[in-house]
Amino acid sequence: MSEHKPSNWNVPNALTTLRIVMFPFFGYALLHDGGDNLDWRWIAYGLFVVAMITDKIDGDLARKHNLITNFGKIADPIADKAITGMAFVGLSVIYPVMWWITVPVLVREWGVTIARLSIAKQVVMSANQSGKVKTMAQALALGGLIAPFHYLTGVWDLPGDIVWWTAVVLMAVAVVLTMTSGYEFARDVLRHRRSATAAKA
Repeated sequence: MSEHKPSNWNVPNALTTLRIVMFPFFGYALLHDGGDNLDWRWIAYGLFVVAMITDKIDGDLARKHNLITNFGKIADPIADKAITGMAFVGLSVIYPVMWWITVPVLVREWGVTIARLSIAKQVVMSANQSGKVKTMAQALALGGLIAPFHYLTGVWDLPGDIVWWTAVVLMAVAVVLTMTSGYEFARDVLRHRRSATAAKA
């Protein structure tokens, strides 16, 4: 008896697609008036939070109701990288020093995505545990930098500064995790290729 394969037309995949569609609107909000408009920065933060929450929800739903599909395994990281990539680029436009972080991180992120797609016909490689931790660290760091917490005044001045600097520290952690999880992914791909080659011999 063949194993039932869930349809690609399901709620988790719809949420994934929503995140892909959302990213240009998020980018517009983040860079409105060059990123100096605080109201639009908060809107961008709200869109980013929605994107991260739906990322968690679609994964939980897919696992709970056995709705994991090859489309979801491939599209989900693409959706994540579309949103986080826009966040990195937008923040680098606002804070040019961040280009030193953005360029190597995006090279790694899209390198992994391209590699994942290139072997999709042979095997669909889900994110490993370090990759999931990296995604969470990136989300918390980017969220803390997207929202203009450091512009808060009055009684919110100190809490805003604490959140801002916490986000900066988390960004440093996220960069390390990004590179180490990228190495682990490359290692796993090489192992798969060697196993495939040995099986054909």
